[in-house]
Amino acid sequence: MDVLDAEFIAGATSLEQLPPPIFAEVAFAGRSNVGKSSLINSLVQRKNLVRTSGAPGCTRAINIFRVRLRNDETEAHLDLVDLPGYGYAQRSKAERKSWGPLIEGFLEQRPGLRGAVVIIDIRRGFEPDDAQLVEFLESIDVTPILVATKIDKLPASKRKPALAALRRQLGRPVTSYSSVSGEGRDLLWKRLVKVCSIEKQAASS
Repeated sequence: MDVLDAEFIAGATSLEQLPPPIFAEVAFAGRSNVGKSSLINSLVQRKNLVRTSGAPGCTRAINIFRVRLRNDETEAHLDLVDLPGYGYAQRSKAERKSWGPLIEGFLEQRPGLRGAVVIIDIRRGFEPDDAQLVEFLESIDVTPILVATKIDKLPASKRKPALAALRRQLGRPVTSYSSVSGEGRDLLWKRLVKVCSIEKQAASS
């Protein structure tokens, strides 16, 4: 999958501020500091499309990025939606609660949404907040795509066992991803294209 172009489209702290969807959308969600911004930058092969920070929980808005793709001779557009990170203890309780309705409202009400990438730090494993998000996504018929990030932070001998343990725990596919090496990029793109039915849309156009 070749990324021909990627650009920031809109950012908003309320659903009403967002432009209506034009193309299929995939949301990216996860606990703060799981490497969400780095993953999106790696996925579209742009170093600074999504702002990264050393301070967890900095993303407080919903940000939409439009990507133009080419697969063989077929071109298509897809919007990647960066949701605020959840579960960061050093933010105020009121602030963390305010993100809940924003995230849930987007996932539940956004008509262009086709799937949601749930990002898990392989070193921390699947935490209660992650489980609640996956359960919520399934209750509203949004496909969860599980991705284990920071695989490169583990010693090589521990990577496969850690991933296998996570897959056994969840009983579903989990894509391992390294924003440093790009491991998992092609597989994740295949899953995004499939959930968004991009190939079907291109074939019928």
